[in-house]
Amino acid sequence: MRTLIGVNDPKAIKKQSAFLAVDMAKKSYITSRLMGVGQDSSMPCQMLKELESDAGEYISFDLLMQMTMQPREGDQVLENFEEDMKFYTDGLYIDQLRAGVNTGGRMTRKRTIHALRARARRLQRDYWARVFDELWFMYASGARGINTGFLFPLTYTGFAGNAFTAPDAEHIQFAGGTKKATLADTNKFEVGEIDKAVAVISDMGGDAGSGYAGTDGNLQTPGMLPIMVDGEEHYVVVVHPYSTYDMRTATGTNGWMDIQKAAIQALGRKSPIFTGAKGMHNNVLIHEHRNVIRFNDYGAGGNVAAARSLLLGEQATVIAFGSPGTGLRFGWHEEGRDNDNQLVISTHTIVGMKKVSYNGKDLATYAIDCACKRPVTTAP
Repeated sequence: MRTLIGVNDPKAIKKQSAFLAVDMAKKSYITSRLMGVGQDSSMPCQMLKELESDAGEYISFDLLMQMTMQPREGDQVLENFEEDMKFYTDGLYIDQLRAGVNTGGRMTRKRTIHALRARARRLQRDYWARVFDELWFMYASGARGINTGFLFPLTYTGFAGNAFTAPDAEHIQFAGGTKKATLADTNKFEVGEIDKAVAVISDMGGDAGSGYAGTDGNLQTPGMLPIMVDGEEHYVVVVHPYSTYDMRTATGTNGWMDIQKAAIQALGRKSPIFTGAKGMHNNVLIHEHRNVIRFNDYGAGGNVAAARSLLLGEQATVIAFGSPGTGLRFGWHEEGRDNDNQLVISTHTIVGMKKVSYNGKDLATYAIDCACKRPVTTAP
């Protein structure tokens, strides 16, 4: 006799939900390499857990701005000159996302329910990892772009009421010191763009150690905090594979070897953010991903192919989950149709995602727009 755990057995459902959550977290680029848990985690993407156990669909978080008053001197009266505390608030909504697979009829399946569950979980693990990664790049970039192969249409603008927000003027640079309308095919991504970006963000927010206020006390631009790894300050830049090619050919073989060596020799190389890094330059870890958002309307003629590389600091983006009722981040449902001839396995999650911004300015996401085209001409 063989023991089979039937359709919708509570033990199987909770077990598969747990497996799916763990498998997806390992498979997703964002959750496995760039995400930490809680606002105290020093990672580009922070997962907020408050809504996993509490009721509600919205979570908010505050930023306390640095004091900007001129100190009173000598016996000058302080009373009524005290500065008020300035807070900026951001937040995100969560909503349900669902997907499923139909395993077919009995004669089509010809396998046990255990094998079906394993195959369905593997299939949906890859699916949800893809969903999360695509959503993250769109939210972090503030645009859908023209990327082909995405699950989401070109007209997509976000979900759960969390709209995409374009980079503000202080958090974007164009390669070669250009603008969108003047970007040329030759304005590609090179290590010099990293140096320029680091110089700019290092001067944001006045005191780099506080990361709160503008240099003149009035800009109220949050400082872009670095990611702390074993006592060292780092940023992460994510570029498109075409931009990696441009960078490698621009720096030459020896220059690229130095970039790779810097990452290998870094003290924090065992940290998740070092995993898969192509190299490091100026304490900025260089990552590559095909989902980097691309465009095709740059330049004077509106026909230059471009990509938005993302330089990230601490708390650039946030993700929040709501438990689907199982105490886990994913729900698993099995349903028999056609008199139980067909087995349908669906999964769902309650989640929200967005780029963090305060006072209309991005907190820790700095866009570097550059020319980005396929290095090999497509055959006719």
